[in-house]
Amino acid sequence: MTTDVHALAGAYALHALSDIERAAFARHLAECESCAHEVAELRETAARLADGAWSVPPPRLRDNVLAEIRQTRQLPPGRPDRPARAAAPAAGGWRRRSVVVAAAAAVVLAAGTGTVSYVAQEQRVRDERATAEALRAESARIEAVLAASDARLRTGAVTGGGQITMVLSESRDEGVVMLSGARPPGADRAYQLWSIAGGAANSRGVLPAGEGGATKLVEDIRGMENLGVTIEPASGSQKPTVPVVALVAVED
Repeated sequence: MTTDVHALAGAYALHALSDIERAAFARHLAECESCAHEVAELRETAARLADGAWSVPPPRLRDNVLAEIRQTRQLPPGRPDRPARAAAPAAGGWRRRSVVVAAAAAVVLAAGTGTVSYVAQEQRVRDERATAEALRAESARIEAVLAASDARLRTGAVTGGGQITMVLSESRDEGVVMLSGARPPGADRAYQLWSIAGGAANSRGVLPAGEGGATKLVEDIRGMENLGVTIEPASGSQKPTVPVVALVAVED
């Protein structure tokens, strides 16, 4: 057997050889005491590295990893990937490199699933925290508008039932729009708010799809003449769809 065969010990210990390579190395293993000892050590090393870091992986994780390895183009044993050196590495050198390969592979296989799960959970926590903070900030702004010394009230009826109520604060340049008791527009439809001034309409937000009641903070109210409400697709529209189901005069 050549020195290169000894370098397969790490891949053999991690079950990363093809069926033919595995059978050939198994025959060599029966005759090579040093390789048998090395395989045993590598398997023990892999087990120790996995201990404490292992989380239950999906059943097909190992198959998927090995499938990716088989699809990656690799040089056959004994074929150098750079100009040959004057002398081949000693068997001990091959074995040391095999230990490193086995250790690295064990870490990837043992900790990979846990790392992915941890990252996903951390991202979910960050998203939920960001959403909660945004809601708290908007709630504080709504309370500030309602408590403003210059707050003024505007109301209007919604076609088909319901009411639009607006609380406006010029000093804050913000308003709070409350839709209540309106007929649900449909699961794939939503009420959309429009600021109307000088004959131009600009979107001021889409309320939750299918809901006949909601509260919305509206910015930049200065110069707004009217607030219009239409029924649009759930994702909203660039222009208001007629008929307008509610129109509230903002200016006195």
